[in-house]
Amino acid sequence: MATTTASQRREQARADYDAFLRACPTNQLLGRLSDKWVSLVVAALAQGPKRYSDIGRKIAGVSPKMLTQTLRTLERDGIITRTVTPSVPVRVDYALTPLGTSLAALLTAVKDWAETHFEEVRDARERYDAENPA
Repeated sequence: MATTTASQRREQARADYDAFLRACPTNQLLGRLSDKWVSLVVAALAQGPKRYSDIGRKIAGVSPKMLTQTLRTLERDGIITRTVTPSVPVRVDYALTPLGTSLAALLTAVKDWAETHFEEVRDARERYDAENPA
């Protein structure tokens, strides 16, 4: 086994986590976090813990299947917690973890940017489409 210098180890560490490489775990994580349902679920939970049905009502257009998959993925990634309270019917609450809270600040900012600048984007699209007919 060849020995490596500290500089070589640092360079290897940078290569191991290069988000521009498809096989990199950070590339895969960015792919997951860029999903619209993930962004909307995290933004909804940034306002505080919610029950499944509350999240579903808050996010227009999300199917029960997609909401369940998104919540499971976020729980697995340590972004949210799922708390089951034994009652009739069973109560399940979802909340952001500290890791999720740090992500929520970023995703909420992107959501806010989209809400603030959509008209500018729409105008740009219309100009582009008028200048570049299909």
